[in-house]
Amino acid sequence: MDSNERSGDMTRRTFCVSFGAGMTMLTLPASSRAALKKVPTSTGIDAVFAPFVVAAERKIFEKHGLETSYKPFDDGNVALDALLTGSSDIGSTSELGGLARWDKGAKLYVTSYGVTSRQQIGITAREEIKKPEDLVGKTVVTPQLGNTQDVSLKKWLAQNNLTGKVKVTNLENAQTLDAFKQGKVDAAWLPEPWSSRLVLDAGAKVLVDEATLWPGGRFPTTVLIVRTAFLQEHPQTVRALIKGLLASTDFAATDPAAAKTAVNGQLKDLTGKELKPAVIDRAFANITLTVDPVASTFPQLAKDAVTAGVAKQPADVAGFADFSALNDVLAQAGKPAVDPAGLDRK
Repeated sequence: MDSNERSGDMTRRTFCVSFGAGMTMLTLPASSRAALKKVPTSTGIDAVFAPFVVAAERKIFEKHGLETSYKPFDDGNVALDALLTGSSDIGSTSELGGLARWDKGAKLYVTSYGVTSRQQIGITAREEIKKPEDLVGKTVVTPQLGNTQDVSLKKWLAQNNLTGKVKVTNLENAQTLDAFKQGKVDAAWLPEPWSSRLVLDAGAKVLVDEATLWPGGRFPTTVLIVRTAFLQEHPQTVRALIKGLLASTDFAATDPAAAKTAVNGQLKDLTGKELKPAVIDRAFANITLTVDPVASTFPQLAKDAVTAGVAKQPADVAGFADFSALNDVLAQAGKPAVDPAGLDRK
């Protein structure tokens, strides 16, 4: 596939939204703007990416010498394709998105953990579906093939002897909400705030939460992923970006009202509808705005990616992830280090 085809495909698959001059590009007077390092970033669109939105709105990156363009995609994994085409330097998604592309030879590198979740909602289903076997012959939706929700769903289906007995299909988040209301979909595994929208706007109930599938109840979290060449050429810029994200994550955690306003405004721009306060409150109750200093879930995810057909073989994640830059920044901030002990070191 040539670059023009990839670019066109990405355009169709993204929301293609600008937040306006104040959000898309952090603005400064021309004299000071020239001194800032420009860093294009791409992320998904759900609530766990709140620190990026907060950093943009409050110009937190500027304080660390950065000027960032920020573009949301309908899925964090799709956002990584912007790095592959060179239109972004930095991306953020779950660990799995990076592993899947790294398995295919993409020159990407994980440098930092981001927002951690221990409470993410998993499958939401119709009221009459009360146990896993009730899904036999039913239709379940995930947003994208190969993303964390998709792999989690396949793992859960296998654990409950439902593989091949359930129709799994892929729809965008907003389409899933409409399909559920129309009776075309029986259950879904979506990120926040879409899971909460299904519960509060469409009468779904929570059948299983995602944290039950992962060691210690820690659902795969967001990570900061950079192009390998960018990391090699601009290591201090990456450290500055991590500092900015830690600062914006702390701000969002201490002032959740501001974070909710920022994310709700973002989603309003994308959907044309403002979320109900109860939806955004519920969505934020299901994520944890912190960098969680626990052992990596990469080894388990590397195996799950193979089982789900996302990767051909378990990745040597020690060659894909290095948290030394993150731990340097955490140490400077007086925060505990992320434990890399779980990384496979072949």
